[in-house]
Amino acid sequence: MSSYIPQTQGQSVDVFLLKAARWFSTVFRPEFFPLLGFVGLFFFTYLAILPWAFKGAILSLVLLGTVLLPRWTILFWRKARGWEPHLLRWRENRYFPYLIYILYYAFTLHTLNRFHLPLYMSGILIGSLLIQGSCFLINLRWKISMHCAGAGGVIGALAGYSFLFSFNPLGWMCLCIFISGLVGSSRMMLRQHNLWQVLAGTFLGIVGGFVGIVFY
Repeated sequence: MSSYIPQTQGQSVDVFLLKAARWFSTVFRPEFFPLLGFVGLFFFTYLAILPWAFKGAILSLVLLGTVLLPRWTILFWRKARGWEPHLLRWRENRYFPYLIYILYYAFTLHTLNRFHLPLYMSGILIGSLLIQGSCFLINLRWKISMHCAGAGGVIGALAGYSFLFSFNPLGWMCLCIFISGLVGSSRMMLRQHNLWQVLAGTFLGIVGGFVGIVFY
């Protein structure tokens, strides 16, 4: 009886960790990070003084173009092919979803440029496009973690903004690195990626996010 109780407790811990990993993978999906970037600019910088109507319009456009429309398109495409959701985890089945996101991100960037936004704001989508395009090319030969690339993109973008505007990002940087670590651990716990795929995705995201902000 004494040997049975620790086994049950261990199983309970494993179930809790798996549920937590699924939650992190769902909440911190890569398509959410561009929207998160604009929310950060509008609520935690001097851009908070902008009118609510303007901020709402921009955030709604970003939400529609980077999250809702791509997900709806991929959902209809998957239903038309009669595929179950888990089939999209296979590397060879991810080409079309990558292209859909790239096209919608490019369309969203084009639309935002018509608002004559500052370049450092459009750089969020430029970095996202760099990350998406790089992941697509790598995915042709090797599976890479897009979740970790998105989380790394936030780290790179934050570093880019601190470089442009000369502020100390230490507190926010620690939070972003902590979240990135949780996302990478979750992907490995769910057996979606191995350590090298997680590290490669994170590094790629950091570079893409930084380049998109600083050089655009």
